[in-house]
Amino acid sequence: MKGKVYLVGAGPGDPDLLTVKASRLLQMADVVLHDDLVSPEILRQVSPAALVQNVGKRCGIKSLQQEEINFLMIELANTGRTVIRLKSGDPMIFGRAGEEIEALRRAEVSYEVVPGVTSALGAAASAEIPLTDRRLSSAVVFVTAHRADDAGMVNWEKLAASGATLVIYMPGKNYSALASNLAKAGVASDTPCAIVSRATTSQQQTYQTSVGDLAGAAQLSAPSLVLVGEVVRLADVNQLQEIAQSVPERSGVTTYIQNAFASAAEEPVE
Repeated sequence: MKGKVYLVGAGPGDPDLLTVKASRLLQMADVVLHDDLVSPEILRQVSPAALVQNVGKRCGIKSLQQEEINFLMIELANTGRTVIRLKSGDPMIFGRAGEEIEALRRAEVSYEVVPGVTSALGAAASAEIPLTDRRLSSAVVFVTAHRADDAGMVNWEKLAASGATLVIYMPGKNYSALASNLAKAGVASDTPCAIVSRATTSQQQTYQTSVGDLAGAAQLSAPSLVLVGEVVRLADVNQLQEIAQSVPERSGVTTYIQNAFASAAEEPVE
């Protein structure tokens, strides 16, 4: 009897951000094959009876090749085990889920994808930076500065011209190359950006800078990502007030709100 493989998102690090389904599956798993960046707090939720194996990579050093991971998932499932392929963030965003799904389909192994909170959402929430804002940006783009090969390099010019908020995963060991690419693409040097490291965990660090000063920013611990765009200004309370004041007043809406509060104040409390 064949088992089943679950591609599960572990979220950005805070175990409270695991989905209910992900938490339940970790308790019933026979085997957990996890990425290196999955936090110890989340791994502690795995059933004590389960076999737990780190199959990820750190700083470019791989413990297993992708083909070996595919082979492990398939062979373990074929012995009737429930296998969790546990990935940081969301499995469908920069998590090689596409390659693993192809391998499982070819082997006719039953599988299911369980989404998780991707790092961009965790970082934005923790740093209090909205990824979109009707006054500043109506779109957001997730992009990685790291590619498996040189094919299909990022078109920074096109991304910069879109005016979207950029969330850059895996920015590299230093930010010089990224800063250069953004500048060459036409991103203004005073465009704000934020580096968020180990988002949602007790070790989170956030550093705000600009595209012009990004190259000299201190290297924060992995995993980290860089948010680029005018929305980063909204993390600053003073700038948030300035932006809010620049929006034309909607007298009708303002009057409605004032009247609503006045009516509520006049109602007797029982």
